[in-house]
Amino acid sequence: MKLHKTVVLVGMMGAGKTAVGKELARLLAVPFRDSDEEIVAASRMTIAEIFARDGEAFFRAREAEVIARLLRGTPAILSVGGGAYLNADTRALISDLGVAVWLKADLDLLWSRVRHKTTRPLLQTDDPRQTLSDLLDARAPVYALADLVVHSQPGYSVIDMARAVMAELQTRADVLEGSSE
Repeated sequence: MKLHKTVVLVGMMGAGKTAVGKELARLLAVPFRDSDEEIVAASRMTIAEIFARDGEAFFRAREAEVIARLLRGTPAILSVGGGAYLNADTRALISDLGVAVWLKADLDLLWSRVRHKTTRPLLQTDDPRQTLSDLLDARAPVYALADLVVHSQPGYSVIDMARAVMAELQTRADVLEGSSE
């Protein structure tokens, strides 16, 4: 199979963008990239430290720059932060140069995956589950603008999700050429 465009995995924190992205990249024999990891490497700071020192607006601007650079590179699988796709310019660039795939997961599944993590700056609130719910409610209409949607099921393994994404990508000859046979 030949990947013609970068596949950008979008969705909420806990949707599985990184884990599924790595497995999908392995299945397709293409590079995996993570915009958050690129930002951390370039800044030599964690995302939480960037948020604390410079604020979310500063972080989002750097994030948009990194995503634009990665989209212009060799076709790959790209995981982006949960808020990245909310930026209209970034969304348009993804549509122009790549393909957006929303890993859609419900609140209970997301919460089960993120509730014990301390690396999520947006969840450092008095009621993190409610914060997550509010974020999901606000972001879902924007994520719904993605080119493709893959529904995450609680019983799915990472490989199940990667295969589900690959099946969706195979519906787009402009993105993925060939078959897995």
